[in-house]
Amino acid sequence: MEIILTGTGSPLPDADRAGPSTLVKAGGTHILVDAGRGVVMRMAGAGSLPGLLAGVLITHLHSDHVCALNDVITTHWVMTQGNGALPIFGPVGTAQFVERQIRALEADIGYRIDHHEVLTDPPRVRITEIEPGDSFAVDDVQIATAATEHAPVRPTVGYRLTHGGSTVALVGDTIPCAGVDELALDADLYVQTVIRRDLVEAIRHPMMQDILDYHSGVEEAALTASRVGAKRLALTHMVPAPTPEQYPEWVARAAEHYDGEVFIGDDLTSITV
Repeated sequence: MEIILTGTGSPLPDADRAGPSTLVKAGGTHILVDAGRGVVMRMAGAGSLPGLLAGVLITHLHSDHVCALNDVITTHWVMTQGNGALPIFGPVGTAQFVERQIRALEADIGYRIDHHEVLTDPPRVRITEIEPGDSFAVDDVQIATAATEHAPVRPTVGYRLTHGGSTVALVGDTIPCAGVDELALDADLYVQTVIRRDLVEAIRHPMMQDILDYHSGVEEAALTASRVGAKRLALTHMVPAPTPEQYPEWVARAAEHYDGEVFIGDDLTSITV
């Protein structure tokens, strides 16, 4: 499997980082996890496009993780000329969110149907709302789920993808919890959204202080990776976003608690497992 960090940003706008998303290429199967701002452009940079997607996995409905889902849906619709249904998996509430996204696009959908003879119906989506603990397959990729902890956001889920004997855990926004441990246990790669607690604590703004209680810090992600025996750790959704000159410092903080390989980088960082 090839894991591509298609968006390493956060709610804070960043000229160099798209919103949270990760693309998994497992053989010929392309799966997108979350759909933050700019995701379709980053998919193009990663050698993929919405028309190639076998499925979209949503971890939770925070806007920074889903604000470009309408772009994914519309582009998939146009690229498949209306002949393919886009499978979307996510926690309870996903179906209503997608329905409202499509409703918001009613004018655009009408224009395109009127203009393009091949488009006769609105975008087709196949929504599966999942409960933590559910498992399913997307083509030949086996996917397990577990609950994560991002209160007051509920429900939130993480995913464990297995293909060809390799496993990746993608858990979204969360603090350390039993669900994360379950998903990342012995994984070839554990992808975790992180903050730098020391830097966030120094930003004396109430809304920045609020994020401290529902995100994993770098050290916490490293401790989780060590505890569950994950072979490699990738950091994404970094707050505040580091410059390349600061990457070694972030990696060093993780290395204090974890002796496996740690990845941190720009959008389109690619890791093969």
